[in-house]
Amino acid sequence: MTAVGIDAVEIWTGKLVLDLPGTFAPVKGEDPEKYTKGIGLEASSFPDVYEDIVTMGANAAKRLMDRRGLTPDDIGRIDVATESSFDNSKPVSTYIAGCLEQLYEDDFHHANKGERKFACIAGTQSLDDAYNWIRAGRNRGRSALVIATDTALYERGDPGEATQGAGAVAMLISEDPDLVELSTEQGYGSADETDFLKPNQQFPSVDGKRSVQVYLARMREALEDYESVAGDTHPDDFEYIPFHTPFPGMVRKAALLGYRHMTRDTDVEDAMADEIGRQPREADFGSWDEYEAAIRDYMDALKQTDSYHDWYAGAIEPTLAISEQVGNWYTGSVHIARVSALKNAAEAGRSLSGDRLLVGSYGSGAQAEIHAETVQDGWLDEIRALNVDDLLERRYELSYSEYEQIHDVHNHVKEIEVEEFTAPSDEFVFTGWGRMNERKYEYIE
Repeated sequence: MTAVGIDAVEIWTGKLVLDLPGTFAPVKGEDPEKYTKGIGLEASSFPDVYEDIVTMGANAAKRLMDRRGLTPDDIGRIDVATESSFDNSKPVSTYIAGCLEQLYEDDFHHANKGERKFACIAGTQSLDDAYNWIRAGRNRGRSALVIATDTALYERGDPGEATQGAGAVAMLISEDPDLVELSTEQGYGSADETDFLKPNQQFPSVDGKRSVQVYLARMREALEDYESVAGDTHPDDFEYIPFHTPFPGMVRKAALLGYRHMTRDTDVEDAMADEIGRQPREADFGSWDEYEAAIRDYMDALKQTDSYHDWYAGAIEPTLAISEQVGNWYTGSVHIARVSALKNAAEAGRSLSGDRLLVGSYGSGAQAEIHAETVQDGWLDEIRALNVDDLLERRYELSYSEYEQIHDVHNHVKEIEVEEFTAPSDEFVFTGWGRMNERKYEYIE
């Protein structure tokens, strides 16, 4: 069976940055370590006045197409995943295609276009759609362009304000991919939840404590469901485990639960038994409360072991490096975690071809998906071609008052005039409104 997966990837981050410990924390009167050690973030990215989900997605897609020498005829579908859409009918993919058509001789009139919504998991669902389209033989030799683009804003003063972020990830899905092959096996955990939602509103309503519980519960279900078709997992099976990362502190919780699950009844559990005992088994306790208390005690002990620290440092920590600098990108979050892991491997001079990743995606409302990916021979050239460091370094650092201004610019109910903070160059920009209240864009050289 021909491999299908991610052939190429590009990133575009919002061109503004807010220093959380240095700028945000002092104004809030909070300890900077609440951000750096607590939620695990150093900075948040924001779109400039002329940026939005269309420009970020189109700019990432253009970089990808130009770097790979693609034309519109090479693309058979364009799927955009976002939870920041501004139109309840016209999909963002049509706007992005319209932007790209300003620069190419051909058009995308032949391409299937759509918009996916299921909170943050929609980016992975769009990958699945593209994968299935190719597997079904309906692609006619063409590839799919999957774009995850979001501006994650919270109301001012909301506890989630510090986790904001903005950016886009563009991915080319093809046969015989250069980056990673997607597994045929998947696992799901899904339930009707109200942990995070936007009922006809721009800013989310969030039950923070509940959201963490739902995230962990759905991830556990998805891992168990994945193992039901792929077999038991083991920590040594995967070089990296990229999770959906609303903030790194959330991933720390998921990683510990995952490690406990994967080491149960394994040589790893045996090796730690003298140090922390064996994992509690429900049958050994007279009540559920006693069993849960024992599990909590075991987890506290597990978190302190060298075995867990070494695994976390190798498999999890490298996936968080980009997120720590940009915040939450919603649908793009797990996909920058993958890039972050592979970038770490490239910089360390590691050979990953044939090694596997275990990818944990999540979307509030709520659903998790687990699948495996096998790193392909062309991964190193693909990752070296990215300019992530340049994108992060070019960002304009906001003062707190400037942050307040840019937040108001992107607040849909406010109309304010603010000068752009950066000068656009070789990129698509938002230019205003059309006669039917549609958004207009042009390319600035």
